[in-house]
Amino acid sequence: MGVSGAGKSTIGALLAARLGWRFLDADEYHPPENVARMRAGTPLTDQDRWPWLDRLNSMLKKETNAVLACSALKQVYRDRLADGLPDCKIAFLRGGIDLIRSRMHQRQHKYMPASLLDSQFATLEPPAGAIEVDIGAPPEACVEAIATRLR
Repeated sequence: MGVSGAGKSTIGALLAARLGWRFLDADEYHPPENVARMRAGTPLTDQDRWPWLDRLNSMLKKETNAVLACSALKQVYRDRLADGLPDCKIAFLRGGIDLIRSRMHQRQHKYMPASLLDSQFATLEPPAGAIEVDIGAPPEACVEAIATRLR
């Protein structure tokens, strides 16, 4: 989990491949209304997120092992995702706003404009007890750190 531009999709896909688990990118499961709001530069509300988080939770319950890349910026979002999943672990991809903003300007997200980054940092509630990874390191080093903590 982490803000847009933290490397969730890249690190998540690499971690899933390393572990031999399925990779799910939460962005692919947003309803069209959420995508339209984000493309327009409008932050999602909790009401926008609940059905999406419930869908992701339901999907995770059908998996034996999976890596989900999801912003999950608030504790209530992480609680909703992990509901009924006793072995759920959270990895927090932590990085400063300047580093992440520079990354966002170097790439184009499917629909998340860099203008929403400030609102993401304002919403972010760093998770207690998560596997915390500094994204200043290369993705492979982040994957190694997470995999080591999962053992």
